[in-house]
Amino acid sequence: MTLPKPKSIEIFVENEKLHNLKILHLSDLHIHKKSSLVQMQELIDVCNDLEFDIAVITGDIIDTKVKFIKEHLQVLNRLKQEVYYISGNHDLFYGLEDLKKELTNFIFMDNSCKEFIYKNEIIYLAGLSDRFSKFFKIKREEKQIEKYLLNSPSIFISHQPKDYKIALNSKANLFLCGHTHGGQIFPFHYLVRVVQPFLAGLFYRRQTAIYVNKGLGTWGVDFRYKADNEISLLKLIAKSVK
Repeated sequence: MTLPKPKSIEIFVENEKLHNLKILHLSDLHIHKKSSLVQMQELIDVCNDLEFDIAVITGDIIDTKVKFIKEHLQVLNRLKQEVYYISGNHDLFYGLEDLKKELTNFIFMDNSCKEFIYKNEIIYLAGLSDRFSKFFKIKREEKQIEKYLLNSPSIFISHQPKDYKIALNSKANLFLCGHTHGGQIFPFHYLVRVVQPFLAGLFYRRQTAIYVNKGLGTWGVDFRYKADNEISLLKLIAKSVK
């Protein structure tokens, strides 16, 4: 994993209560046996030098059994502020329960609804388990999540862009996801677009802003081409005060 420079993205949202909220968005770290512990420490140092209100990790934190990367996960726990995360398909495959035990400083959001306070206002946050959950006999509580996100202002996190319709149906202000790696190696971008509605970056649909993170790690081969990895600092700007 080559460590990228953090990039700042302004996202326009419909609700004034979200104005100036800063979110550190990471995704798809794919930590494995050969991942550099030094790079992991550098990643956390870089992130902790940024100013953000909450952090979100949208799945695929691990790409091996947890017992092989406990030191890496202990470093990850050093992220400052509140850290909310959801599972990805790789987390499910390699052991989500073991991962949850190690991420002691994180808030697990699969099929969960939480509130946090920003500038004395309640912000509603909901997460959904990955679409591969059904293969692990985990039910996805889509209706429950949709209903909760009708509260305002609301933020929805999930691993795959395919879940964007849940955000639209509930009029969520923001939907954050990952999974695609931005295609990772061109021209595989085109194949990803066949199965996912969005490849990477910022999109607006109805009342919802959508951000698809290209992730930090790689899958299959440790190589990227025309799909750089990213550390994203999202700054929300209310449309009414832009």
